[in-house]
Amino acid sequence: DNLFAPNNISKTRLLRKTLNNIISKLFVKQCNPDIFHETYYSMVDCCPRSAKRVLTVHDMIHEKFADNFSQRDKIQQIKAHAVRRADHVICVSENTRRDLITILGVPEEKTSVVCLGSSLAMQKGAAKPAGGGKPFILYVGFRERYKNFDRLLRAYGHSPFLKNKFSIICFGGGGFSASELSLAESLHISQDNILQVSGTDDILAGLCGSAAVFVYPSLYEGFGIPPLEAMSFGCPVVSANGSSLPEVVGDAAELFNPADEVEMRAAIERVVSTPERARFLVDRGYERIKQFSWEKCAWDTLNIYKKLLQD
Repeated sequence: DNLFAPNNISKTRLLRKTLNNIISKLFVKQCNPDIFHETYYSMVDCCPRSAKRVLTVHDMIHEKFADNFSQRDKIQQIKAHAVRRADHVICVSENTRRDLITILGVPEEKTSVVCLGSSLAMQKGAAKPAGGGKPFILYVGFRERYKNFDRLLRAYGHSPFLKNKFSIICFGGGGFSASELSLAESLHISQDNILQVSGTDDILAGLCGSAAVFVYPSLYEGFGIPPLEAMSFGCPVVSANGSSLPEVVGDAAELFNPADEVEMRAAIERVVSTPERARFLVDRGYERIKQFSWEKCAWDTLNIYKKLLQD
């Protein structure tokens, strides 16, 4: 049976962490596994000596964008420690693997790529899109720093065509910050034209199925599931052409340089003003998502386990 300790008791974080480490070690020892797969990073070593250790690395964002994080953030050090002790490291994209090898000096033969899947589904019927029925550009996820949302705002704000014809709906990521609202005001973007929505997967699925275009301007992603989710609901995708994103979207997205707001604006305008191009991207998207599934992710991971046990 699983044991859960309440995490809302003040001043007990250290105690809970210590108890969790002790219980985890005892539980793993009792299981006596052949493979010990760490899906995130920890300084605490719970792996039995007899087991092969596998680690999943999702991205190298903390290393490439260190100035985006607090100096108190120790993820870089903890990750490096976890990578060094692993027998094999799974990366979620070839781009992440290249970054891992370059930054931490990991031998290539110690690494493999296992891509993630996409499984966004609508359970309760279509959600009504926000925005009063006006065509909209969809953005999903957090918006801070390397996510590059401020440049998307500028691309939109400097396009009379986009401002007149479309709104922007942001799903998730919390309410707009003071700096985002200030930027929107300086670009003369009306509050009715930029909306933030939160909610369930059903709402996200409804928005993906209703948006005129999905835009993913991120400067760096370890993989990037949201474009696949948009494709699965027939939404044309406009995506940054950096980091792992070309691996994910292939030829099923309109690509742009994420550091160039003019290029970003042109890519969005091209898709929303050209029905033939949008239809082409939708059709390519339906084909593209067939290459990514959680079942394939599981089988690829299992094959790595088998190979490790044979070595």
